[in-house]
Amino acid sequence: MNSLAMPPIPPHFHEHSRLSPNRSSGSHKMYRSSHSMLNAVLVSSSGPSRKRKASPSPDRDDEMSTSPSISTARLPASLTPSSRKRARPNLVVGRPLTVERLLETLDKDSLTSVLKTLCDRHPILRDEIVQASPRPSIQSTLQVLRQYHAKMMSSFPLERNLRSDYCYDRVRPQWNELLDALTDFTPHFLPPNEQQSTTSLEYLNEVTQIIHDLPEWDNPQHNVAKQNAYEEISKAWAGVIKEAGKRGGGYQLQFNGWEEKLRAHNEKSGGRLREAYDELMQALGWLRHNTQASQQPSIRQQLFSNTYGMEQPTMRTGNW
Repeated sequence: MNSLAMPPIPPHFHEHSRLSPNRSSGSHKMYRSSHSMLNAVLVSSSGPSRKRKASPSPDRDDEMSTSPSISTARLPASLTPSSRKRARPNLVVGRPLTVERLLETLDKDSLTSVLKTLCDRHPILRDEIVQASPRPSIQSTLQVLRQYHAKMMSSFPLERNLRSDYCYDRVRPQWNELLDALTDFTPHFLPPNEQQSTTSLEYLNEVTQIIHDLPEWDNPQHNVAKQNAYEEISKAWAGVIKEAGKRGGGYQLQFNGWEEKLRAHNEKSGGRLREAYDELMQALGWLRHNTQASQQPSIRQQLFSNTYGMEQPTMRTGNW
């Protein structure tokens, strides 16, 4: 233990203490450095069992104060995971359909229900819908009416007597729906709403056949609705024929066999379309009379055929 004792300080080191502060501090540092080297020599000479760890130099306190551990060191910003790979924004989010796409998914019944609901909530939309909708054609209207008729016929029960009151009660809702549809659609194809008489006549010809197909009932009271439908359609025929007679002399009534068609409808209805048929015969009678008068042979033709004077009484009974 005595060998490890600190040696006395040489006298010349005391002389440096009397120098200037700067020089004394430098000499002091040299002394501390030599003192540390002396301690290291003494420790190494004492053997492995006497080894001591040298205390750090005051000059290196700042260097040893920083921990060399990598785990606590701050990594550069360019090496952080957030900068190497950015998270992609989630673009697939839920949202409702647009009105255009929603309307594409609706069937006819659903779309009709939506429009009826809107009209009930906002009555002002009725006129806008009428103006925006295309004009219904004869084919589209007849398709709707035939669908009502098919719906009514499919509602009949499995009953032997299809004219019974029981069957009437079963199909009465569909029966009324068809009659209401006839009442609503028919005025659309009548003048002055419909300007073309041919279109009106074609519609009436087809819709009259639908009235023929309406069932008959044993109870006469149940047949009143069908009779009223015949009366209304007969008035519609008569009105269209009168209007057609005012346009172009009514010559279009001579084509398409309207006289034969209306005569067949009147016979099938049991004479309930007599008013319309009489109106047509009156118009065609005037036309036929003018046609026959225009077809009379001229005097020159009568002279060549030796028939001049033979038809004089007939000619005087005309428009002379």
